[in-house]
Amino acid sequence: MADALASDRRAGRLGGELAALAATLLVVLAVRVVLFQPNTIPSSSMEPGVRTGDYLFITKFDYGWSRHSIPLSPPLFAGRILERAPRRGDVVVFKLPRDTRQLYIKRVIGLPGDRIEMRGGVLSVNGRPAPRAILGPTQDPEAPDVTVTQVRETAPDGASYVTYDRGAGLPGDDVAPFVVPPGRYFMLGDNRDNSLDSRWPAAVGVGLVPIENLVGRARFVVVSWRQGASLLKPWTWLNLAPERFFKPLR
Repeated sequence: MADALASDRRAGRLGGELAALAATLLVVLAVRVVLFQPNTIPSSSMEPGVRTGDYLFITKFDYGWSRHSIPLSPPLFAGRILERAPRRGDVVVFKLPRDTRQLYIKRVIGLPGDRIEMRGGVLSVNGRPAPRAILGPTQDPEAPDVTVTQVRETAPDGASYVTYDRGAGLPGDDVAPFVVPPGRYFMLGDNRDNSLDSRWPAAVGVGLVPIENLVGRARFVVVSWRQGASLLKPWTWLNLAPERFFKPLR
């Protein structure tokens, strides 16, 4: 009898611990789906603002929620709940249209109905060239042998950000005029000559991104590791870049 009672108590404790663990996991999942999520996106296409090794803080509530707000993008519903449109200049994380297993990060440049054009690397939105200020040369952080020109670009809505330019006559410098269709967004990487984005069709680049694919807005860098750090190399885990900790993304 005593052994049976002890066994029941152990089973009861185990059941309680499992219930507590399940409740904790549900809370964590709910927070990740509804409020925010941390993410690392190994891409240099958004330099200088985002670098490989940055661990980002992404808010999920800015544009409402779609099935892509949930891990693995289960087909539970279509469209967005409490949909809100992004603004030009927002740095967004989204599921790649041709492969929703992949997360991409780019800057929103064209909204539905906008007329987009690029000539010689100069962006025009609705017939107005985006103001550009040349800031001078620097070395690409991930390719120290490559010199880029820093250019401060200002979007029509007033968002201002620094882009990288590797020179004239490169692929992507020219985009024929077109109008962004309803429910789609034109995305560019800030590292203009090292970014597969909406300048290329969806089969090879990003194409025009449906609003449903937006995951959230990238707000700031939480922590960052220098080039060469890897989860598979424990001796590199402390190869941190503290100067990038809590760096806001603009």
